[in-house]
Amino acid sequence: MPGRPVLEATIPWCHTARMSHRSPHALVTGASTGIGRATAILLAEAGWQVTVTARRAERLEALAAQYGVHPVVADLTDHDQVVRLVEQAEAYAPLTSLVNVAGGALGVDSIAEADLGRWSAMYERNVLATLDLTRTVMPAMRERGRGDLLFLTSTAGHDTYPGGGGYVAAKHAERIIATTLRQELVGENIRIIEIAPGIVKTEEFSLNRLGSQDAADDVYRGIAEPLTAEDIARTIQFTLELPPHVNIDSMIVRGIAQATNTLVARVEDGA
Repeated sequence: MPGRPVLEATIPWCHTARMSHRSPHALVTGASTGIGRATAILLAEAGWQVTVTARRAERLEALAAQYGVHPVVADLTDHDQVVRLVEQAEAYAPLTSLVNVAGGALGVDSIAEADLGRWSAMYERNVLATLDLTRTVMPAMRERGRGDLLFLTSTAGHDTYPGGGGYVAAKHAERIIATTLRQELVGENIRIIEIAPGIVKTEEFSLNRLGSQDAADDVYRGIAEPLTAEDIARTIQFTLELPPHVNIDSMIVRGIAQATNTLVARVEDGA
């Protein structure tokens, strides 16, 4: 059709409706590894502009060199660095989506033996850092009248299991940010999306939690085909690329070998 923009043919229609013929732009946290990295790659390959952030510069630079993403090194527990991150992302291109992936678990302490330092660190990484970045991104999105705020929580945010109290508490709190925002922003064109994975086999999650490769490998023992980072990244991409009037409030994603968090507890207890 004469006069039709070239980008109309290369970007899904829902993107052009949201961005007035410019590629959508996602800020993906925790992008140096695992689900964050897989999400950044999928979105970049699908034609998105992507800003990636994490604390490890060399990993972000390698990702940028291979996939053309925009790297910004930041510690999300430092407010000043969060502000600089958002400023640099917005200078690169107007943000249409924030994908909150960064977080993580530390230890499998029982409540009776809970390590307050680990609980505090998990709350800071999963809840306060997510809160700070989300509230920093929101004003520009609200002013433009469009945006997506996606939270990668966990089935731990919907249930509990022995030895998971600290991580479960943090993920419940992160989920409450999403559910509260959905009520506070109702009627605005800001989508609030929660993706809650079950057991996902990634490079570092269980290793960071348990402290040794043998213990990390035991988490997936007996699971013939655990979910991968790419599986969850595809789910994230799917929700972001739906037409802008469609919102996935909350989606639990488990492999067929997992019915509830009971399996997590059984594996972690070494049964």
